Amino acid sequence: MAKTVLITGASRGIGAAAARRFHAEGWNVAVNYCRSQARAEALCRGLGPNALPVQADVADWRQVQAMTDAVAERFGGLDALVCNAGVALPGMVLQDVTSQQWERLMAVDVNGVYHACRAALPYLLRQHRGSIVTISSIWGQVGGSCEVAYSAAKGAVLSFSRALAKEVGPSGITVNVVAPGVVDTDMMAFADGENRQALAEETPLGRLGTPEEVAAAIYFLCSGDASFITGQVLGVNGGFGM
Repeated sequence: MAKTVLITGASRGIGAAAARRFHAEGWNVAVNYCRSQARAEALCRGLGPNALPVQADVADWRQVQAMTDAVAERFGGLDALVCNAGVALPGMVLQDVTSQQWERLMAVDVNGVYHACRAALPYLLRQHRGSIVTISSIWGQVGGSCEVAYSAAKGAVLSFSRALAKEVGPSGITVNVVAPGVVDTDMMAFADGENRQALAEETPLGRLGTPEEVAAAIYFLCSGDASFITGQVLGVNGGFGM
């Protein structure tokens, strides 16, 4: 029987690339979206009947719980969770970032991970196996100027994931983190050509990463090849930040 993965924030970028990768490997894929319904539905139409678009704002616990239950009912269980949903908030934390913006970022990037794990874990614990992959960032590891809010949120994801790996490891569940560097997604839309070139030059491999390269790492950590890997942070960053 095919395995099932739920990917939050999967209508575009890294999440969509991960959905395509899991589907190509024969998995059932639940594509979560918050507002991008058309994109999510188009992605799932392209993947076929084993792909399901599911709406939920990950900042809302009740919505996440209902979504996860619907996915498990549709596919007969859940084998992996990828916590990918996130928002960025570039700007100087004292001058540019409002309290409301800070709270929304934390609600999505941090609380969203907690909500998704809380909803998925009963299914994984019941079968005594499964995988959780959270998406952090190079900024969660080293911090980024004018990225204080995002760095704080992604640092919290790192600590949450490492602690959770210890907590659920005895139940046969792995928890790992993928920390992308500078990747060519919509989140980079704020950077003009000059800034993009500068970031590429700061990366030892001399270019930006692709969503597909991050998706490959995510899939690996959910595959049988990573069955003895947990509590780890896999940097997909082209050497950025070394």
